[in-house]
Amino acid sequence: MKPEKKPVPPELHIHDPSKLKGRLKPIGGSMSDDWNNILANQTINALWRWKNADPEDVRREQHAAVDAMIGIAPRDELEGMIAAQLIACHNASMECYRRAMIHEQSFEGRREALNQASKLSRTYATLLESLNRHRGKGTQKVTVEHVHVHPGGQAIVGSVESPGGGISSKAKDQPHAITHTPVTPMPSADSARDRVPVACDAERPMSDARRSVTGRAEG
Repeated sequence: MKPEKKPVPPELHIHDPSKLKGRLKPIGGSMSDDWNNILANQTINALWRWKNADPEDVRREQHAAVDAMIGIAPRDELEGMIAAQLIACHNASMECYRRAMIHEQSFEGRREALNQASKLSRTYATLLESLNRHRGKGTQKVTVEHVHVHPGGQAIVGSVESPGGGISSKAKDQPHAITHTPVTPMPSADSARDRVPVACDAERPMSDARRSVTGRAEG
C-alpha cells in the first residue's frame, strides 16, 4: 500500500508565477521578491541601533543600506547574500573603530575594539574577493594567436626571471608568457676548423737560394 501524500501548503508553492516577478531583483539578485525582501530586512536589522534615535535618522540609514545593495548590483542569489554580508561587515567594523576612538575608553577596551575591527576588515576583503571571483574578475586569460620571431631573436615560453632575481609577478599570473629578446649570435668557442696536413718524417724541399732571377745582371 502506497503512503498517502500530504498536500503542500499553498505558501510553499515556490513555482507560483506571482511569486517570481523579480521587481526587487536589483536588491537581492533573485527573481523571488520574497527572497529579495528577506535579504533587505536582514541587512537592515544588522545596522547599529541607537537608543532614542531620531526616527528620521533610522529611516535614512535603512534606505542607505538598501541603496548600497542596489549599487553592488547582485546578479543572482549568491551575489545578493555576499552583498548583504559586505554591508553588515562594513557597519560592524566601523562601529568597532568608533568604540576604539572613545576618549574614555580603557587601553584593554581600545585594544579589543581594534582587534575586532581588524578581523572584520579582513573578512570584508575576503568577501569582496569572493564576489569578484564569482563575477569572473579574479582571473585573467591571455590568448596568443601569432608570434613573430625575427632573425637573431629568440622566443621564450615559460617563466621569465626579473633582473633582481626570482620570478616577476606578471610571469606568475601568466605561466605561458612569451617575450621577444633580440640577441647577436656569438661565435662558438668549439667551432670546427679545417685540418692542415703536416708531414712527419718526410723530406721537405728547400728553395734554391741561388736560382737565377730574370732581369738581374751577373757580377
